[in-house]
Amino acid sequence: MTHHRIEVDNLSFRYPDGRLALDDVTLSVAPDEKVALIGPNGSGKTTLLLHLNGILRRQEGQISIAGMELTERNFKPIRASLGMVFQNPDDQLFSLRVYDDVAFGPLHMGLPENEVRARVEEALAAVGLAEFAERLSYHLSVGEKKRAAIATVLSMNPEILVLDEPSAGLDPHARRQLIEFLRNCRQQTMLISTHDMRLAYDLCARVVVLSGGRVVAQGPAQELLMNRDLMERYHLETAY
Repeated sequence: MTHHRIEVDNLSFRYPDGRLALDDVTLSVAPDEKVALIGPNGSGKTTLLLHLNGILRRQEGQISIAGMELTERNFKPIRASLGMVFQNPDDQLFSLRVYDDVAFGPLHMGLPENEVRARVEEALAAVGLAEFAERLSYHLSVGEKKRAAIATVLSMNPEILVLDEPSAGLDPHARRQLIEFLRNCRQQTMLISTHDMRLAYDLCARVVVLSGGRVVAQGPAQELLMNRDLMERYHLETAY
């Protein structure tokens, strides 16, 4: 079964200034698996995520998303299969109303109005913002913006969710709500880049550690995230 799957093989990437950001990265995320991608600042986490729907173009290696090779010809179906939530929700909320932001994707899929409305209502309800459709996006709290940004992706009915630092900037209550929501997404493959080791421990079965653009460790979350020597070696903290 290849749907809901992420496959990255021997991916390398240099920025125009010559800096090697990804160095022969290989990883996979199985259908319905939740995997945390951790590492110090500058380790290549966001660069890797930006390759998964073609925002950055691979220079060496192969990427397969939901059984499709990541090529320009496949960008449209891949971007429908893989929903990406950026670290800063303001990068995804650009309309006046919350409804318009969440409806943007389905509208550009050419769906009829009644289907768009149904998807918006379902996505907002899923993130606990059912009453927020008419709210002004710039009046939302950081936690509400994060959830609205996730709703803009959920309205596309993606097979795979990729989230970049989803708990960054959240207060403890909003963070707990987010973890509970993501935990309940049982039929969704997830790759989550995070510095929040407790979120990774509570939510993910497996962890991949990046450092210097390379995969330096991967394995069960409960083992790696409690390995003090490993975490200290890569300037990270244990989960508990």
